[in-house]
Amino acid sequence: MTQPAAVDVHQLTINTIRFLAVDMVEAARSGHPGAPMGQAPLAYVLWTRHLRFDPADPDWPDRDRFVLSCGHASALLYALLHLAGYDLPIEELRRFRQLGSKTPGHPEHGLTPGVETTTGPLGQGLGNAVGMAIAATMLAERFNRDDFPLFRHRVWTVASDGDLMEGVASEASSLAGHLGLGRLNVFYDDNRISIDGPTSLAFSEDVARRYEAYGWHVQRVEDGNDVEALDAAAAAAAAETARPSLVVVRTHIGYGSPGKQDSAEAHGAPLGPDEALATRRALGWPLEPTFHVPEEAREPFAEAAARGAAERRDWLELAARHRARHAASAAELATRLEGELPEGWEGRLPAFDEDGAAIATRKASGAVLSALKSVLPQLTGGSADLTPSNNTYLEGFGDFSAGDRAARNLRFGVREHAMGSVLNGIALSKAFIPYGGTFLIFSDYMRPAIRLAALMELPVVYVFTHDSIFLGEDGPTHQPVSQLVALRAIPGLTVIRPADARETVEAWRLALANRRVPTALALTRQKLPVLAETRGRAREGVARGGYVLSDPEGAEPQAILVATGSEVALALAAQRALAGEGLAVRVVSLPSWEVFDAQDRAYRDSVLPPALDRRLAIEAGSPLGWERYVGNRGGVLGVERFGASAPYRDLEGPYGFTVEEVKRRLRALLA
Repeated sequence: MTQPAAVDVHQLTINTIRFLAVDMVEAARSGHPGAPMGQAPLAYVLWTRHLRFDPADPDWPDRDRFVLSCGHASALLYALLHLAGYDLPIEELRRFRQLGSKTPGHPEHGLTPGVETTTGPLGQGLGNAVGMAIAATMLAERFNRDDFPLFRHRVWTVASDGDLMEGVASEASSLAGHLGLGRLNVFYDDNRISIDGPTSLAFSEDVARRYEAYGWHVQRVEDGNDVEALDAAAAAAAAETARPSLVVVRTHIGYGSPGKQDSAEAHGAPLGPDEALATRRALGWPLEPTFHVPEEAREPFAEAAARGAAERRDWLELAARHRARHAASAAELATRLEGELPEGWEGRLPAFDEDGAAIATRKASGAVLSALKSVLPQLTGGSADLTPSNNTYLEGFGDFSAGDRAARNLRFGVREHAMGSVLNGIALSKAFIPYGGTFLIFSDYMRPAIRLAALMELPVVYVFTHDSIFLGEDGPTHQPVSQLVALRAIPGLTVIRPADARETVEAWRLALANRRVPTALALTRQKLPVLAETRGRAREGVARGGYVLSDPEGAEPQAILVATGSEVALALAAQRALAGEGLAVRVVSLPSWEVFDAQDRAYRDSVLPPALDRRLAIEAGSPLGWERYVGNRGGVLGVERFGASAPYRDLEGPYGFTVEEVKRRLRALLA
């Protein structure tokens, strides 16, 4: 009797991954099959031999992180999650890229179990991975004890040619090498194909040597189908603890497709019915049914999941012993992982009691950080080489470096985009409140990362100083005009532009208490008076996004001046001048559009009564968007051209930010 041929489980499982990806893309009639087909052996090795995970608890704090930086290869990740036993049934794979499915075109954190971060914009995932490695290193330093190694996890990342072409990846990789992030392992899918054709059209550098220059540990695997070589490289990467690791893996996009392997046609479109059948024949895969998963292909993943489950159980026992031995440390860890803040933190917020005292809101922000640095150990962050200007340094807590893992200040260098992406990775740990500072004008450099923070609902705080033309002498290259409205256009981002030091304290209170959205603080370079009118009102007013700062005495208001930031003081001065001329005017401070818009209609109408429709908005930025608050019968005093280099006081007149100009415009509205 003829014995059945032995099943090559490795190859069977790899082909299962490949054809699940092919079938997803064919069913959706859109997607990217080529990268998953080439990366399948690498993914198989990582997930079945190296990655520590437990699908029963996708948020286990000490799990390894897997980041698919090339998010267009999402079908690969969904196939892996399904095979590994996550809550992603085959029906969801059949609904790839369809409305309401858990298998969107690019991976989305918070939607699909097991997806660690939202990727797709190339380079972002790699930057997130750097942040994850920083967080893992900081957690280990803070909480590990000799007998309690609570945090041992690593970050495993797959990146494409496109990822490594992006500037954000270069910035983040340079930083990772400088910091010696040994917990970070990146596998570079070197398939040499992009959408336009061969990468040689625009990309000829020696990536391995570039990463060696960054200070990384670099290996090469010449055959991306060589399972044992991939396994050995992954083991060597894990063994390297002093440097991040890059493994250059030579793969073939669309592997197995007779007509499309190694071509751009395999990148971003279905193989097509005929080519899909030809590929099945070429790799010895059943022609029917689609979404075929042999039971043998589940076994390696089931074994890996079982190992992970055992490790998680061991970790839970370790954590229980840690609580018994180190109660205070364990309580801090639990508080941080649950996104809570320690009792009494609000009592440490600084108070600015001297009405009229002049202080820049950037300085007031620095005072908040200084006051909270000891009571909020989860606060960590820094600046893109503007620390003294942004006032973001936590005195006494050192600079995080290869030689000091306990420090909490991050030196990002002149790398705004990487800073934003790294902050997202840190926030994804759930154990930190990360913040990053730069000038408001340079928010443009990090906008993609800010947008993804909003999409993922991450509690990142952006300290954007030098918030208007009134930063002065640095001139129009550094003076933001369109940045405020651009940030306000990002769904889910809270933008706060405080009027004085008291509002700045409340802006930080709001940012820290709201753990589901990122917050952008727009702060002044120039000194502003501490407004008498904010005393006793700023806390509730900022918490509601806007409030009546000053009403006329003994008269019903005839008009409203509504302003943000440094222009609130101008509105108050204009109110006083107008009162002397017999005009009764209300002044509204509106530090956050997003928070104000979230209030109920009754409150919003109490601040901006519909019948009181003569309104002038005052803000040293683009007037776009203000129409929602001033209506058809109101106006906006804004900035619709670039700034100029001059002492900031010299800019007030030419740009119209004077009491006389406010009076003139308001009288015109009332005429």
